[in-house]
Amino acid sequence: MNSGKRGRKVAGETLNTIKLARSMNILSNNKWKTVLTHSIVWAFVFSLPFILTSSHEGESHENDSERFTYVPLNTITNIFWVGLFYFNAYILTPKFIYKKKYPLYCIFILAIFSAIMLVHGVFFEWLITDRDFNFLNSSYHNLLPLLFSITISTAYKSIIDQSKADELAKEKQQENLKTELSFLRSQISPHFLFNVLNNMVAMVRLNSDELEPTILKLSSIMQYMLYETDEEKVLLKSEVEYLKSYIDLQKQRFGTKLALNVLFDIQEDWHTIEPMLLIPFVENAFKHGTGILKNPKIEIELKAENGKLYFFVRNRFIETETTKDKTSGIGLVNVKRRLELLYYNRHHLTINKTDNWFTASLELTFKS
Repeated sequence: MNSGKRGRKVAGETLNTIKLARSMNILSNNKWKTVLTHSIVWAFVFSLPFILTSSHEGESHENDSERFTYVPLNTITNIFWVGLFYFNAYILTPKFIYKKKYPLYCIFILAIFSAIMLVHGVFFEWLITDRDFNFLNSSYHNLLPLLFSITISTAYKSIIDQSKADELAKEKQQENLKTELSFLRSQISPHFLFNVLNNMVAMVRLNSDELEPTILKLSSIMQYMLYETDEEKVLLKSEVEYLKSYIDLQKQRFGTKLALNVLFDIQEDWHTIEPMLLIPFVENAFKHGTGILKNPKIEIELKAENGKLYFFVRNRFIETETTKDKTSGIGLVNVKRRLELLYYNRHHLTINKTDNWFTASLELTFKS
């Protein structure tokens, strides 16, 4: 047994290691993809002026020579615009734009632009020897690249942060959904146990010989509830066996006093379903379709075919009957909520009360 536990532990650690390695590999791949994408975009942006000017006709070789004289200077200046793009995106925008400190932001941008122009002037004097550097003229011609860099970088940062915020909100919503489903499921289970134990008390008072098989069936039900309902989904086959055990418990209790018609036609039992999703309908039928009622009758039908589940529960009830206890109806209220959360736009639930008959009909499309 110890070796088996050690084996499971090692297997679990190995699986976790594999998952971690896959996650790191995905992150690494995404990082390189981002770097490659940014490099391609910048290469295109910087080459665009040369592509556009080379398409013009009628330019002399002298103009071409003069234009390419500025290539080293423009390349150096473009590096500053790239730096400004990321500095504005990751430092200035979060610190000033997000906090609405617009005057300070403008001061920083003007200071950075002035510094870039001064450095640009130094390289201009070094690389261009046939003319003098004019600060105002160069600032005017570089104003458009400045505005382009800060506008695009601010938009880029805003879109990235909004995307991350939406992703976190989605993850939080999924976690809240799991928490709510767990809470709803925990409400159903005690309610069901309460009813079954009441049934067993009645059998003890009647000194019934069916008590022992009842305890065995209850044991199998408890095993299902404790070890399988913690999973997000279970096989439909397991859920059906659970329903059958519950119905058998009720048969043992009521015997011939109750007209019970049950039909299970499960042609596709390999589908998965959320656990404890169907039992509240059956539980409700036995709870309100028996007791002081004369000639009680319950009909239960369950079919699974063509990727769909058809569930029908019908029981007689007394119109003037008051709520039996404070927990009455918890199961149906919760199962409605679970269906809304888990099978939104994938189920149709109809509940009717007519002519002293309570009918619940559910059509559900299995998740592929």
